[in-house]
Amino acid sequence: MGSIMSAFSGAAAAASSGPSRVQAFHSSSEWKNHLNAIKDDSSLMVIDFTASWCGPCKFIEPAFIDLSNKFTDVIFVKIDVDELKEVAQEFSVQAMPTFVLFRKGKQVDKVVGAKKDELHRKIEFELHRAQV
Repeated sequence: MGSIMSAFSGAAAAASSGPSRVQAFHSSSEWKNHLNAIKDDSSLMVIDFTASWCGPCKFIEPAFIDLSNKFTDVIFVKIDVDELKEVAQEFSVQAMPTFVLFRKGKQVDKVVGAKKDELHRKIEFELHRAQV
């Protein structure tokens, strides 16, 4: 079964299109500087709370990269919950992956789990809502 999952994961990774537009943060100060810089920005930001040991996180990573390449006006961010525990706690992350949609300094939505289609719909909804 392990080899089947490995082959499937490899195929999913190979399906990812192009380089990643996802910005990873590895320090609290780096994250806080980024958050302060965009707090008044009306751009949508999608935060992927992940962990290196999380199978579903690895499975959805190529899809997250694809979304970042599709929605070029959205900021895509990756935070490892083991590296930045306090950031994960601020956003009440209890399971991985958790995706937080954030705009103008506030959380506007959340997706818990490797739910690519739901994440895609919520990004589209938030972008449409911003235009109305």
